[in-house]
Amino acid sequence: MLRKMGEAVARVARKVNETVESGSDTLDLAECKLVSFPVGIYKVLRNVTDQIHLITLANNELKALTSKFMTTFCQLRELRLEGNFLHRLPNEVSTLQHLKAIDLSRNQFHDFPEQLTTLPALENINLEENEIVDVPVEKLAAMPALHLINLRFNPLNAEVRVIAPPLIKFDMLMSPEGARAPPP
Repeated sequence: MLRKMGEAVARVARKVNETVESGSDTLDLAECKLVSFPVGIYKVLRNVTDQIHLITLANNELKALTSKFMTTFCQLRELRLEGNFLHRLPNEVSTLQHLKAIDLSRNQFHDFPEQLTTLPALENINLEENEIVDVPVEKLAAMPALHLINLRFNPLNAEVRVIAPPLIKFDMLMSPEGARAPPP
């Protein structure tokens, strides 16, 4: 058990060091068994946070992200958080004014994260395979850059299915009513 934990910590450290040393604009911590974003990473990345435009934290065990994460990486263009246990985003997600794409698929959202509707550059939202019933259609329709929102395999209410199409100017992907996601 301790050996596996040590290997996971070493893997995270290696990936963070690669980002710093290469000057990359990407931090990929996918599949690192993270239950939270490691606090020590903020210190290691403090001189390069403005250069990081893509963070991948996919397929971990994250239950929440902190406001510090959002305010530290405010230059993000893409945030990949699919396959975690997230059920909400901190209000400080509104500081991600350059964010173009966010992937929150396969998480545990019951409520649509309305803070996303305040992001002026956001083009793509992926919320596939969550438990979302209601969507703020009017707020989404007012988003200037939105091109695509994926809501497949969510138990959307009938009202959203009827009201949304005439109001929106972007692609909204929905599954047929009652459809369930295929098993993993």
